Amino acid sequence: MAFESNFITFIGNLTDDPELRFTGGGAAVSTLRVASNRRYTDRSGQQQEETTYLNVNCWRDLAENAAESLHKGDRVIVIGRVRVRSYENQQGQTVWVTEIEADEIAPSLRWARAQVSRTSGSGGGGGTSDFAPPPPSDDDVPF
Repeated sequence: MAFESNFITFIGNLTDDPELRFTGGGAAVSTLRVASNRRYTDRSGQQQEETTYLNVNCWRDLAENAAESLHKGDRVIVIGRVRVRSYENQQGQTVWVTEIEADEIAPSLRWARAQVSRTSGSGGGGGTSDFAPPPPSDDDVPF
């Protein structure tokens, strides 16, 4: 496997509830909009605040779990790959979009508590976890 250097960790608050959709092939995709604030003092000594908004896309089980678990205002930690793409809008102008394709999304526990429950298999159902990892199977052996 080649070294992947296009990873980002982005921490912020959800601006809306996650939007869950399904592709024509039935794959779940969820879009989250995350805002991150940066406070700083400018050269004149005035406090300033800058907000960065990024769209986050997640797929399949991650999409379903995020849509079921997360809500507007939740502070989240997103780990994924930066994706820059373009499309032509209705006025014929090229629009560039920077977004994150998420590999992991987690609630931040700095100012909140979370209750973890595992999903069973694919599809998002499941019961409460006892926080113990499942026993390894023969498929988990790396040789």
